[in-house]
Amino acid sequence: MKAELLRVRPPYFVLSLLAGLLQAVSIAAPWDGQPIWWLQLVALGLLAWQTEHSLAWRRAASQGWWFACAWLTGTFWWLFIAMHTYGGLPAVLAALAVFALAAALALFYAAACGAYVALAHGNQVWRAIIFAAFWLLAEMVRGRWLTGFGWGAGGYAHVDGPLAGYAPWVGVYGMGALAAWLGMIFAQGWFGSPWPRVVALTVLALPSAVQLGEPVFSTSAGQLRVALLQGNIPQDEKFQPGTGVPMALRWYSAQLAANRAPLVVAPETAIPVLPQQLPAMQWESLLLRFSSGDQAALVGVPLGSFKTGYTNSVVGLKPGQTEVWRYDKHHLVPFGEFIPPLFKWFTAMMNIPLGDFNRGDIGQPSFEWQGQRLAPNICYEDLFGEELGARFREEALAPTIFVNSSNIAWFGKTVAIDQHLNISRMRALEFERPMIRATNTGATAIIDHHGRVIAALPRHTQGVLVGDVEGRNGLTPYAWWVSRLGLWPLWLLGLLAGGLAWRRRRAERA
Repeated sequence: MKAELLRVRPPYFVLSLLAGLLQAVSIAAPWDGQPIWWLQLVALGLLAWQTEHSLAWRRAASQGWWFACAWLTGTFWWLFIAMHTYGGLPAVLAALAVFALAAALALFYAAACGAYVALAHGNQVWRAIIFAAFWLLAEMVRGRWLTGFGWGAGGYAHVDGPLAGYAPWVGVYGMGALAAWLGMIFAQGWFGSPWPRVVALTVLALPSAVQLGEPVFSTSAGQLRVALLQGNIPQDEKFQPGTGVPMALRWYSAQLAANRAPLVVAPETAIPVLPQQLPAMQWESLLLRFSSGDQAALVGVPLGSFKTGYTNSVVGLKPGQTEVWRYDKHHLVPFGEFIPPLFKWFTAMMNIPLGDFNRGDIGQPSFEWQGQRLAPNICYEDLFGEELGARFREEALAPTIFVNSSNIAWFGKTVAIDQHLNISRMRALEFERPMIRATNTGATAIIDHHGRVIAALPRHTQGVLVGDVEGRNGLTPYAWWVSRLGLWPLWLLGLLAGGLAWRRRRAERA
């Protein structure tokens, strides 16, 4: 009887769930918000080991699904706070909505693992390439299809660590594919030929050995002193006419009037109402404030009208301009800034100021000031590096500084802030551009072109971060190819490897 009990093994999905949770932790650890690159390789290696030893594609697909469910739920669980705490959706429904999103997106990874077992055959290196190719396709499908939600992609765990040196070459998705390849190589065991492990260790060591992470593709465009505003307006009051709106208008108006930095940046919807809804002459006073002198400002504000439609925008104010410069958000948030077809019943259950906004164009012109070309992005738009990359098609007009304007107070005091900070750091690595961030509750920070946070305000406090940022000129390899081809090179590589695996498998069965 005792021997029979010892032979009882836990269900296979337990290991898949554990590995998936480790992957979630690796993106940004809950205790300090830092990415843990080696833990991501361990987590994906555990899934790769399970997949490698699966005898049936259905079993492998199930393992991939459980892994991705745990990983994705553990990564963006904070959506529950926006829907329940601030939206008033019953807790059970909010939890089910988060799980349903994770479960649906997990199907892409289930398909990747199932396809690997069905098609991969040959030596270790080739099988690892096939696993990486299918994993790459799954990551990009999640990040691009149905408006895309690539938050928490595996590559973000490597914003620090050996693989960070590949960011200016292949971007976050390419780094994720490298991590998948490494995970499978190490999962295949240490028996047989040592060469696969030698190659894998070389891939890990190469960036440090030849300093691939150094800014060899860009040159200095000079320094700009900035003041980044963090109002810490309570999210449950932010859009309330009697409380949050006057609070925001008083504080941001005072800071925009008093600060003397050459560039002042206020976060997303720092002015939470349309300009025509402001008290008499307040908008005109703001325009007048920056119409002369040696200062400029970037301010988050909704624009538009019922007739023309509305946009989530950043306006640029500086001396000598004949009209207000504006950037209109392109990549809108589903359910927050636009309501997908057939889902109005769902949004009707929440008490959140929702709307169908108009989209801005991709590759909008930069805001030029004191020799710098400033490229704003709003909220989670910095998640889409391929869209930011469209601005690099003409090198002479390419941004020298990225500016992220955000309000993620919807997600409370959670790891979402750290995850978003790491997303901005990845964009800095990919393009060798600094990223300055002005947010409502954090992380308000200055990130240099190495992806390092050189200054930041304490989260959930009201304050102004003043510091210098060095703009950069030049193009990284990633900036060059993604600006001209988008993600198509990665799509084609993934599909080519998958197609070759299918053809080889079919030939063996003939």
